Amino acid sequence: MKDQLDLFIMIDACGWEIIKTRPHFLAQAAPHRRRLTSVFGYSSTCVPSILSGRWPDEHHNWCYFIHDPQHSPFAALRWLRFLPKALTSRRIVRRYLTKLVKRYLGFQGYFDLYNIPFQRIHLYDFTEKKSPLKPKGMNQGENIFDQLEAAKVPYFVTNPNESEEANRDRLNADITSECIDFAFQYWAGLDGLLHRVGNQSPEIDTKLASYEAWIMQTLQTARQHYRNVTLHVFSDHGMANCDEHLDLMRSIDALGLRIGKDYNVVYDSTMARFWFMNDNARRRITAALEKVPQGRIMPKDELKHLRAYFEDGRFGELIFLVREGCLIVPSHMGERPITAMHGYHPDDPQSFATLFSSTPDVPADVTHIPHIHRLMLDAVQARQQPVTTTFALAA
Repeated sequence: MKDQLDLFIMIDACGWEIIKTRPHFLAQAAPHRRRLTSVFGYSSTCVPSILSGRWPDEHHNWCYFIHDPQHSPFAALRWLRFLPKALTSRRIVRRYLTKLVKRYLGFQGYFDLYNIPFQRIHLYDFTEKKSPLKPKGMNQGENIFDQLEAAKVPYFVTNPNESEEANRDRLNADITSECIDFAFQYWAGLDGLLHRVGNQSPEIDTKLASYEAWIMQTLQTARQHYRNVTLHVFSDHGMANCDEHLDLMRSIDALGLRIGKDYNVVYDSTMARFWFMNDNARRRITAALEKVPQGRIMPKDELKHLRAYFEDGRFGELIFLVREGCLIVPSHMGERPITAMHGYHPDDPQSFATLFSSTPDVPADVTHIPHIHRLMLDAVQARQQPVTTTFALAA
């Protein structure tokens, strides 16, 4: 029997508003719960922030697509613009093309072509070419896996190419063989469910019950092979129902400006990010956005406060954010509406994340999702032997 196992389990989109009315969830396994503030952005931002303990302006893993024609890897895909949009806008077709392109380009992280138009795809670069779930996987700086490797701590990490059940079983097998001391398990199924059914569906309880049963099974196995087991279960953000749709693309297209000549833009689900080639485009687009009641242009000082301001405008020279519950549709993320979304302001009610712990010893200043990294790093450092220094006495 080994001495210590530290389990860190991330349930994507298991927000505070979802679980605060479900006090029995994990009450036995991890009874110490608290609300955490998320970061400004999507999972592309949240997961690297958790794994590194740093903020978007430090690790530079923010939004996926950016304007960067000089470094775009997608020029060879422009021929796809000749295919009918009725075909290329279908999600199943995009998924198949995504797999081919990811393999061709050798991307290691999460990748999706989403709904980026093929006639302009050569204007964009993609920012997650490496996987944050691997050592050396951050755009800038280290993550917990670099630190586990440096400390020579054997660990388990989720393989995103496998199912949740396969990753569950693989973790339990590693625990049974006592070949690990640390585990980072990442389940994304609840996120997908909430996008589809919203945050009030009875299907949520069914999914959470499955997760709780899996966690209890893992704990039971761990306690048969380790003297001490510490569990932390957490999320990256919550999920808001989308009761309003905004066709921002049509409003901007109506200005008659030319993408690639006057400006470029990425329409995410909850924000639009603009780059400008001339002052006329900047002035007219800014004036148009100021008239949109469903959202607002994010001020520089607020972006700095949220640690999501980039001096070089890499992720957008102007960021327009919609209010919680509004969905930009159509967007570069999809042609059709979905039931619920995240990526709103971190202070919006449905944005808050959660932390469940088996121990009451979590410091009170663990209040934001990047602070989860501190708990993981403490577990790594606790395994490192203290260095004993011997001083020779002077003669």
